[in-house]
Amino acid sequence: MENLNHSNDMKLEVVVIPVSDVDRAKEFYGKLGWRLDGDFADGKDWRAVQFTPPGSGCSVIFGRNITAAAPGSAQGLYLIVSDIQAARAELLRHGVDASQVFHGEDTAHAGHDEPYLFGRLRGNGPDPQHRSYRSHLSFRDPDGNGWLVQEITARLPGRLDSHKTSFASANDLASTLRRAEAAHGEHEKRLGQRDENWPDWYAEYIVREQSGEELPT
Repeated sequence: MENLNHSNDMKLEVVVIPVSDVDRAKEFYGKLGWRLDGDFADGKDWRAVQFTPPGSGCSVIFGRNITAAAPGSAQGLYLIVSDIQAARAELLRHGVDASQVFHGEDTAHAGHDEPYLFGRLRGNGPDPQHRSYRSHLSFRDPDGNGWLVQEITARLPGRLDSHKTSFASANDLASTLRRAEAAHGEHEKRLGQRDENWPDWYAEYIVREQSGEELPT
């Protein structure tokens, strides 16, 4: 694939969600704990409300006379988390009717379930091998706009700049440290002794995991 150099960044920062009742939608997304960035109106027939999910660089906007799309027609909106079970527990605490966690099958994709990235076949429970990208859950807002939550713990190669390591939130960093701790525990078992160089091992694990490289053992 050709490597294109761009002189200007093009960042996806806003997704418009079609709703029928702006105040109801504002209450729903507010109770999710998303940051309210603004509620703008001309006092007549135009209004725009913006929310940003925790740790996200992209916001959502809904309102009055800002889209011709039918309310509830936005589907396949993805939220990325590092711990799918914790994300579901939090949604339930906020009163959201979140689905059970499901996973994509390896060899079959056709079925009768609602479509998502891995087709129309949803396996019950998280991915048995706990692979990144494979575990999901879903929920809807009051208008029926469909959200999917996807667990990503390690990015595919090339997905991130391998020379940069960053985290969108403290929760993402904490989850990464827990995975590093578990992996390092296995590393020490193989060594048969305490690893005095554990800071270096942790650092290498975190950088490699985020860049999609092979993890240290």
